[in-house]
Amino acid sequence: MAVIQALNAGRPVEVEYNGKPLLTGIYKQPVPGPLYLGQEQLEGDGQADRVHHGGPDKAVCVYPLEHYAYWESVLGKTMGPAAFGENFTVTGLLEDEVYIGDVYRVGEAVVEVSQPRYPCFKLSQKHGIKELPAQVLATGYSGFYLRVLQEGSVSAGDELIPVQAQPDRISVREVLYAMAGQERRAEVLERILALDRLSEVVRVQLQKLLGKLASQEQTE
Repeated sequence: MAVIQALNAGRPVEVEYNGKPLLTGIYKQPVPGPLYLGQEQLEGDGQADRVHHGGPDKAVCVYPLEHYAYWESVLGKTMGPAAFGENFTVTGLLEDEVYIGDVYRVGEAVVEVSQPRYPCFKLSQKHGIKELPAQVLATGYSGFYLRVLQEGSVSAGDELIPVQAQPDRISVREVLYAMAGQERRAEVLERILALDRLSEVVRVQLQKLLGKLASQEQTE
């Protein structure tokens, strides 16, 4: 059973990173709810960088609570609430068991898995660990994004009930490794690109990678 263990939201705040001011929405706090989940974001939430965060394909950021113990062990620190800037801290939804296009009912809303969450430097800023984004990629403990098919209120404790499974069964982790350039087989990239529910930004990224692979093959 998949459950929202913590529902997190927060407006962007200004912090310091490498001696310069940085506006970021990664500092979210638990809210019991209910909060209204709209097409582009959760009520009370906000993103500083709308190019890379938020919007219809990335309305909700999800992170598995199961990974917290690993990070606490490896990093030697307590991972506080919304440690990865996620909106839903969940149990029962791991990256290798969740597939692009899977649909869930949660509270009054209906959501769909759209893409992996790709780790960025703001994780380094929040936790003071420069190598953290690379470590997230290495483990595959990235989390993922949801798009909203039906708006509605959600609360901590709500179950994510499967409504429709994606028949192609390409996991969040498989797509993450493709985004990171770790998957170099054209046939695998083509299979991912055939997913009609893949987010557009990831589609463009993988099309470029596939083009580079084709060019390399022609020059070899």
